[in-house]
Amino acid sequence: MADSKADTSHKSIFKKAYDFTKADEIKAQGLYPYFKPLQATDGTTVQIEGREVIMAGSNNYLGLTNDPRVIKAAQDVIGTYGTGCTGSRYLNGTLDLHLELEEKLAKFMNKESCVLFSTGYQTNEGSIQTIAGRNDIIFSDRDNHACIVVGTQVSNAKTVRYRHNDMDHLRTMLEKADPKAGKIIVTDGVFSMSGTLAKVPDLVKLAKEFDAALYLDDAHAVGVVGDGGRGTASVFGLSDEVDLISGTFSKSFASLGGFIVGDRPVIEFIRHQSPAHIFSASMPPANVATVLKSLEILQEETWRLERLEEISNYMRTELRNLGFNVWSSQTPIIPVVIGEMYDCFRFWKDLFEEGVYVNAVVPPAVPQGQALVRTSYMATHTDEHLDMILSAFKNVGIKHGIIDKNGRSLIGVD
Repeated sequence: MADSKADTSHKSIFKKAYDFTKADEIKAQGLYPYFKPLQATDGTTVQIEGREVIMAGSNNYLGLTNDPRVIKAAQDVIGTYGTGCTGSRYLNGTLDLHLELEEKLAKFMNKESCVLFSTGYQTNEGSIQTIAGRNDIIFSDRDNHACIVVGTQVSNAKTVRYRHNDMDHLRTMLEKADPKAGKIIVTDGVFSMSGTLAKVPDLVKLAKEFDAALYLDDAHAVGVVGDGGRGTASVFGLSDEVDLISGTFSKSFASLGGFIVGDRPVIEFIRHQSPAHIFSASMPPANVATVLKSLEILQEETWRLERLEEISNYMRTELRNLGFNVWSSQTPIIPVVIGEMYDCFRFWKDLFEEGVYVNAVVPPAVPQGQALVRTSYMATHTDEHLDMILSAFKNVGIKHGIIDKNGRSLIGVD
């Protein structure tokens, strides 16, 4: 029988795909750092390519993905509810577990109401396009996550992008805007590449002055920073002044899914109008049970947040002392700037050979000439893990001429 596989190479719509060779070129050099399959993991260490390495690039901030209590909670509900919901929340996919989690999250975040989404990405994409309509204006930080960007693109609203964390530029954009238009300022709470916090006090003042709503994406903040892990606004004691706060379950909550909290009428509108919510299958029961148990542990074991902050401060200080540029990180996300893309890939590979796994981040995710390795830390990293990571960075940094033996940066030095 003749091979019936379609030949797509001659079709113009696929030309861009056949012309895309960059990944293969990087692989041919043995420098490709992406899609590495984990063969086993206990959280802080993982098995990759048959070897054990320290995981210094995970968003498992509280270290709960392998906690026996979390695993048991997921296993226990499968016997009652099965493995999936096979439908959307709008129709047959709502479990009492979903309602329990929404109620507990709203209470935890000190907001009136909460609605769950199947992923964190869908949470922002689906909520932004629902809230902002044809006669509205979205003011979006230029460094916002891709899910926010897509949410603005599919919205019928006009979008204005202001320079990253530049409150003067945001003010100028607000002053130029139609005073009669509905306005919403949307920003990451913690920026996922730099590890810096949004300037929430300034954002609150501008939102009030220009009658704009304020929306924080706290994917990297809830369960990480603030009062009891309640996110960026709570760092400044301003949770009541933020209209909408979104979060994800794929990081501190050791699961998959997302949520948004706010005033009940706004949340009910999103619940009944967001295509991403209405037309997506709901979170599977094991995922929901995992989040419920993680939320419980977060509130009971406050040492996890304290340890996470201690580790973050230590690693930030020690990486700086070695001579590395870590930008202005304020969280467990600590970038280490390398420079050019291929230099970054080589640095990443040598770190891996030293037994440390991090994330290589290159343009367009970061500016040209500022490719970096993104490190991130867990409350369950031991002091031994941290010192091994620092030793690896020192060895590789000196080898690649990023730092010298005296703890000085050599980037840009002739």
